[in-house]
Amino acid sequence: VTNGGKTTLAEKLKKMLPNCDIISQDDFFKPESEVETDERGFKRYDVLDALYMDEMVNSIRNWMKSPASSGGVTEEPQNTCANLKNTEDVYILIVEGFLLYNYEPLNELWNRRYFLTLPYEECKRRRSTRVYQPADTPEYFDGHVWPMYLKYKNELEENGSNVVYLDGTKSQEELLSCLYTDIIQELKKMRE
Repeated sequence: VTNGGKTTLAEKLKKMLPNCDIISQDDFFKPESEVETDERGFKRYDVLDALYMDEMVNSIRNWMKSPASSGGVTEEPQNTCANLKNTEDVYILIVEGFLLYNYEPLNELWNRRYFLTLPYEECKRRRSTRVYQPADTPEYFDGHVWPMYLKYKNELEENGSNVVYLDGTKSQEELLSCLYTDIIQELKKMRE
């Protein structure tokens, strides 16, 4: 969901995990001139066609081929716990974005999937505090952003993807703890 805390959580996790890097879907938006406008005059930023998804997939695959040379890996994680000892050969890529699980070429790449949710009112409130370029029009959230979120969330649920849903109204600390614990468990399984 937009303004659910995806980027903030990813950045905090990167500081806590060994050899961790992030790829953000926001870095793959097409320029405004290439983004379609719908019949109501809304720029359609909340659809896959507004993004260079093939470039994103290529970036992820390139990272996977040579994670140690990505340049963004954490040398020494903060808060190293006993569960992370002897992990110098483990590399973690966090891919964060709002339309990741609706793009089929990406679905074969995930080890874990997390989906932050927010109720309508909270999402709208958070969105209203952000400054976007181009700026949101007053009707944009209700006329485009929220309907596209519901559409893609419904698609995800219909596909029965193995996704861990997270309540975005919980504190950042609580969400971070939940994600960190889950990732540590996943790392243990992978090492067995």
